[in-house]
Amino acid sequence: MGKTIAEKILSQKSGKDVKANDIVVADLDFIMGQDGTSPLAIKAFQEMQAQRVFDPARIAMVIDHSAPSPLEGVSELHRQMRSFAGEQGICFYDIGDGVCHQLMPEQGHVVPGNLVIGADSHTCTYGAINVFSTGVGSTDLAAGLISGKLWFKVPETFKFVLNGQLPAGVYSKDLILHLIGDITADGATYMAAEYVGEAIADLSVEARFTISNMAIEMGAKAGLMEADLKTMDWVKQHSTKSFTVVKADADAVYARVKEYDVSCLDPQVAKPHTVDNVSPIGEVAGIPIQQGVIGTCTNGRMEDLRIAAGILQGRKVKSRLIIAPSSRQVMLQAIREGLIEIFLESGAAVVTPGCGPCVGTHNGVPSDGENVISTANRNFKGRMGNNRAFVYLGSPATVAASVIKGEISDPREYLR
Repeated sequence: MGKTIAEKILSQKSGKDVKANDIVVADLDFIMGQDGTSPLAIKAFQEMQAQRVFDPARIAMVIDHSAPSPLEGVSELHRQMRSFAGEQGICFYDIGDGVCHQLMPEQGHVVPGNLVIGADSHTCTYGAINVFSTGVGSTDLAAGLISGKLWFKVPETFKFVLNGQLPAGVYSKDLILHLIGDITADGATYMAAEYVGEAIADLSVEARFTISNMAIEMGAKAGLMEADLKTMDWVKQHSTKSFTVVKADADAVYARVKEYDVSCLDPQVAKPHTVDNVSPIGEVAGIPIQQGVIGTCTNGRMEDLRIAAGILQGRKVKSRLIIAPSSRQVMLQAIREGLIEIFLESGAAVVTPGCGPCVGTHNGVPSDGENVISTANRNFKGRMGNNRAFVYLGSPATVAASVIKGEISDPREYLR
């Protein structure tokens, strides 16, 4: 009986021949914490009476959720992280370096075949480059920091076969929103989502990150893709680490398999207050928008900024627009290409590379009753810092089109 990608990676890292629903203790290739979770992990590390991390070269901490610090209390948590990272000699990314889920693959920390944990639910992002990566709590992170190991229940796998090519004006964000809307927010609970097919092969690696990033929004533990030549070339450009790609066997056993033809897909929008409350653009067009957000770990990469700039160039926004590049490297490249100038001339505000207003601690908290359209991955009540605001989710193209009109709009109207 063959194995899925998840079963193969967890077999390799545990040194056992395992299948779905087995419990394993596995060796970790890399560990990541961010400023919303690392202080709790440091506290747990100390309470476990640990002195040293297992391997400083395989750990990184990132200040991205509240960067720069908006409050005195947050500044103290940042101080704790800087102190711990310095004492332990681990890799540390400070304010302005970018979002943790951009930095881990961009800076070459994770490569195909790895087993990675991060104290952030969207750690599943790296599955786009054939990494079994998953979010854990701060206490589990502390245990990993000490031992370099963690226990896992091997997940069953939900296979998504995505046929056809996405039409013009429809992007990977629209595709993943459509999938989540179809199977619902708990349709793949504790499973590994495995994405295959022509539609995936056609996407850039950056676009694939968007899909794996939102696997957690359907309840999945990981969002995996096989590594094709496109993947391997991308990884070699970003990392000097050696790697071995992991492919599912032809006779692998899947808990569920679902096929889709994406060739007629329209732009999609997730409506408040759940990510699976998804509609085609035609059903929501015309809803007034007071603020737009382009960025976050889902859609703040160069490809996303280029798409948005193509729509915004030579136009002015009617609604507030906040743009947060996903990393310092991305912002520098956007400056070189003239994209930042396009954004500023359109009336947008460009903020420090990082999570921006996504989590609701700073950089654009909406007021009561306001409608926001964002490229983020969550639209729960209170997600952006105000539980009386309404958050819609869409692609960078949909957000750009919507802020130009001041209402949710079909980006296909602006294709050049």
